[in-house]
Amino acid sequence: MKKRKLVWLLCLVALFVLAACGEKSKEDVEKDLANKAEEMKGYKATAQMTLQAGEEKQAYNVEIWNKENNFYRVELSTAKKDQSQMILKNDSGVYVLTPSLNKSFKFQSEWPNNSSQAYLFEALVKDIQSDQEATFKETDNHYVFETKTRYPNSHMLPLQEITFQKKDLSPVSVKVMDPDRKPVLTVNFKKVDFDAKFEDSSFDVKKNMTGAQLEMPVVAQSKDEEFTVLYPDAKSMGSELLEENEMVTAEGKRIVLTYGGNKAFTVIQEKASALPTASVETASMSGEVANLGFAFGEITEQSLSWNYKGVDYMVASKDLSKEEMIEVAQSMQAAMEK
Repeated sequence: MKKRKLVWLLCLVALFVLAACGEKSKEDVEKDLANKAEEMKGYKATAQMTLQAGEEKQAYNVEIWNKENNFYRVELSTAKKDQSQMILKNDSGVYVLTPSLNKSFKFQSEWPNNSSQAYLFEALVKDIQSDQEATFKETDNHYVFETKTRYPNSHMLPLQEITFQKKDLSPVSVKVMDPDRKPVLTVNFKKVDFDAKFEDSSFDVKKNMTGAQLEMPVVAQSKDEEFTVLYPDAKSMGSELLEENEMVTAEGKRIVLTYGGNKAFTVIQEKASALPTASVETASMSGEVANLGFAFGEITEQSLSWNYKGVDYMVASKDLSKEEMIEVAQSMQAAMEK
């Protein structure tokens, strides 16, 4: 009997030892993630992104391509496919494409290395490495980190929770939170392929523009076509609407909203004109790429411009910071979805 008890105790100790050996520390997992990000040849992923703007939730589909952490293709579209934009990075620069308008814009930009990117695996790994105070926990199937973000408006979105699969370290979800720990931006990954193959032309601007237009033809727009005027949440800036003017342009109308108070700014809205499919022109931009969550735009020290569903928008101000201009743009988007 004693012999049996001894054998049983030895087996129990062995099980505890094996279980302890199976657990990985935070440092172990960080190292594994860093090695995977550095060694991988590329990946393709699909995800659903949800943006909580005000009381409204907006859902977007995201398709991500990465080749050797040097070439990128990220397509952002609405669930109804009535809005689509793409950001490309290749040897010649960073491009934002709006297929429905047959327009492309070129940036000399450090994107995606200059801030957090909730849908890029290697950017998430960099966030973890950059935060010495990142927390870590392990569940049956997942590794979960909570880190600080590297967004330009990190005071508005300071934290994120990142979940990875244990078996292959693929991202599962990302929750970007406000100071009250409420999720503002959520990315749920549907599929990640770390063995993806790419053609030489996979990141070519013209090929991607043409391919996107087959799914979403260039819009033939009428000059008489109306659009809904959007108003930002100016109260959060301590501002109020002073004047609203409508001007007649070659494309229809232009709405100019002038705000004053603690911080003055102007909002301009007008129907965008689509270029003929025969002529594909790329405009060079002097500003930086702005990721608004629902669209890609251009931001400078005094202005932010973007296109959404065939309407061109601009926020211009000497008083607003870049982060505040983005906040104004996102509050307008929340109003659109109501």
